[in-house]
Parts: sequence; C-alpha cells; structure tokens
Amino acid sequence: MIGYYVLIGLIALVSFAVSSKLKSKFEQYAHVHLRNGMSGAEIATQMLHDHGIYDVKVISTPGQLTDHYNPADKTVNLSETVYSERNASAAAVAAHECGHAVQHATAYNMLQLRSQLVPIVNVSSTLSQWLIFGGLILGAGAHLGFGFYVAVIGLILMAVATAFSFITLPVEYDASNRALAWLKNKNMLSQQEYAGAEDALKWAARTYVVAAIGALASLLYWALQVFGRRD
Repeated sequence: MIGYYVLIGLIALVSFAVSSKLKSKFEQYAHVHLRNGMSGAEIATQMLHDHGIYDVKVISTPGQLTDHYNPADKTVNLSETVYSERNASAAAVAAHECGHAVQHATAYNMLQLRSQLVPIVNVSSTLSQWLIFGGLILGAGAHLGFGFYVAVIGLILMAVATAFSFITLPVEYDASNRALAWLKNKNMLSQQEYAGAEDALKWAARTYVVAAIGALASLLYWALQVFGRRD
C-alpha cells in the first residue's frame, strides 16, 4: 500500500509541475496582444463560420481554464478571460475548443468513441477502486473465490477509464492541430502570436499525457496487487 501512495505522490508531483508550467505559459502569452484586435469569442465565431458551422453558439462560462466544447447542446464555452481578451492565449484556447466543434461536425471517429465512453467512465471511475479494495479485503489474493472476481471487475472498470484517458490524447492533439492550421492558413496571427499560441497548446496537451500515464501506472499497480497474490 505504501508503494501505491509513493506512485500517486510522484504522479501528482509531475502533474502539478506541468499544470504550473501551463498556467505560466498562458499568463506569459496573455501579454502578447493580437494585432487584429479580435477577442477570443470573435476568433471562435470566425473559425466556426470558416468551417461552415453556424449551429454552434459561443458563450462565456465562469472560472479560469474552464473552456470546453459541449456536443450535447453545441456550445463552445469560453472562460471569461478567454471570451473577452484579445491576446495569443485567448486565441489559442478559443481556436482549440472550436477544433472540437469541427471534430463533432465532421464525425471525427475518436471524438465519437470518447463521447460513447463518457457515461461508462462516469460510473467506472467512481466504483473501480472500491471494488478492488473490497475484493482484496475479501481475500482476492489468497483464493480464486468471490473476492478475486470482485477485484477483477474493479480492474476492468479501471481499464475502461484508463483507455478513456488514452483515447482523449488524439482528440486533444487533433483539436489543437486543427486550431493551429486554421490560425496559420487564415493568417489570423503574426509570427510571434502564432508561436505563443502553439507553445501554449503544446503545454495544455502535456497535461493530458501526464493524466494518461498516471492512469496506466495506477492500473498496473492494482493489477499486480490482485494477480500477484494468487499464489
């Protein structure tokens, strides 16, 4: 059990470092003001229209780094600073979220798969560790009885959540690639502004990489706990 807490501690440390770097990058590029004077909301609207998308609304949402695309009601939700600000960070985030809207409009297969897994993951992420803990307490390691199978069910649920984390990676990277391609092809940003937007999105993507690695490491740890005690 101590090994698990060490593992979680290391992952949390790396995650904190990457998240801190991401925040510093966004703060840095928030001071790179756009020559075209467009706000994040205006950039998002323009990108949607350039892709022939007119049924998606761009709205403001409270908080910081709360930006997201909601396929259920077709809304690009931009945090207050991104929605109204006119800098490289706002441009990067707004275009990235519109990248998800473009994925949705073009039926991008990885986004569809991710969306299908959302309700399952909402349940599995909550139950998996409880089932593994319960199975181990019931004696999963000592006998191939009820406890073992309870723990295995927990591992399967955890594996689904882990797969979800890895499926998220191509979805996020593809959205960023779509955003950067549009910003560049439409000459929306100067060279300096584009470099800032690109760097900010790279660090944002790395947070998902760390999360996926952390999920895999946790899955492997608990798999060893369950199957390693069968002897």
